[in-house]
Amino acid sequence: MNPRIRLTVQQADPIGGAVAAPLVVFGSLLALAIAVAFTFVHLHEVTSMLAAVLGILLVAAAGFALASGVVRSRRQFASERLWLVLTLATGAAVAEYVSTMGNDAVLYDDYGPVTIGLLLLCSAPYASWAALLGAAGLSSAVLSILVVGNSVNAASEQPLGSLILIGSTAIVALAAAGASYSYSMVGAIIAWQRRANRAALQHDAARRAGAMTEPVVGGGELDPPDHDALALGRLSMLAREVLPFLAGVVSAERVSVADVDRARELAEQLQAAMKAGLEATWLDDLAERLRDERAVEVVVDDPSGAASAFSSDQRTALTAIASWLGDGTRSRMLRVSIVEAAGEGRIEVVAEGGAVRPRQRELERIVSIARAVGFGTESIISAERAIVELNYSPLVP
Repeated sequence: MNPRIRLTVQQADPIGGAVAAPLVVFGSLLALAIAVAFTFVHLHEVTSMLAAVLGILLVAAAGFALASGVVRSRRQFASERLWLVLTLATGAAVAEYVSTMGNDAVLYDDYGPVTIGLLLLCSAPYASWAALLGAAGLSSAVLSILVVGNSVNAASEQPLGSLILIGSTAIVALAAAGASYSYSMVGAIIAWQRRANRAALQHDAARRAGAMTEPVVGGGELDPPDHDALALGRLSMLAREVLPFLAGVVSAERVSVADVDRARELAEQLQAAMKAGLEATWLDDLAERLRDERAVEVVVDDPSGAASAFSSDQRTALTAIASWLGDGTRSRMLRVSIVEAAGEGRIEVVAEGGAVRPRQRELERIVSIARAVGFGTESIISAERAIVELNYSPLVP
């Protein structure tokens, strides 16, 4: 599924979602002010003051539900909250209709469409564009019924279709603006993350290539330490031992028992080195680098070698999470487990024993990279450990 359909701006960029919170509070207060002002303007049309007051209270409740959903104490804006806001705002429009039933001369001074559209626009950083358009369509359908009911008392002689169009214009226009913002911002963030991922992979590949082409110094070790380069160094060392040994055996008249034992020993070492090189994945390379560069104990549990089938975006997302959690201050031990079964894959990254407890907001920003490339994510921070779980659908060969 296209990530633009289900991702929100907050999910793609949690920091950007936090920055937009004050604007949401302002928009909620503005919607309440509009409801109060419009009610005062057509106060002479009000036939039920109780319904009029109820409508204003429902607008206030809708604004409060939206604003309280984006305060810093909440990790993510739940999608169900959008529908709660829509229900309350639509209920306010119905209450306004009841308050002027039979006495509403003009329809353009009703605050229902404006407040609904404004609240949907304020929800843009926290809802997907598809959800915003769906909410706009649903509320427009409800308000169209109210327009039909009020049209018999309206002073305008415009066709019913025109009245319905006018009544839903504010909702559709404001919701479309919010949906356009959500769609374009999520697309821009995903594109930026993918460019950053590709650049990181290209830099990593160039660094490995440079490490493997450096001359061997100091007794056969490569600098900087790299899993592939070290494996190549071991094979080169064995080759330097095997070739002279074979030359000596060929030139000798007799093969001794010691030569046979030595040949068996070299064969076993060569086989072990080749097997390690074949079974190693990029995830093993990452673990080796974290051990060498940060002195963090890293355990990789990938019995099926599933990591080798990950896409470049998935690899970089997992690398970012493991590298961030694998910082020496955040963990002393890092465990990465990958399990694939019944057409589903799960990655669990557990960091334990760090001197500094990771902050949830910082972790969410790193995890959002994985969410942007299609992983289902869940993160938990406790006093003892930090856990990130990534769910995905394995590629079918």
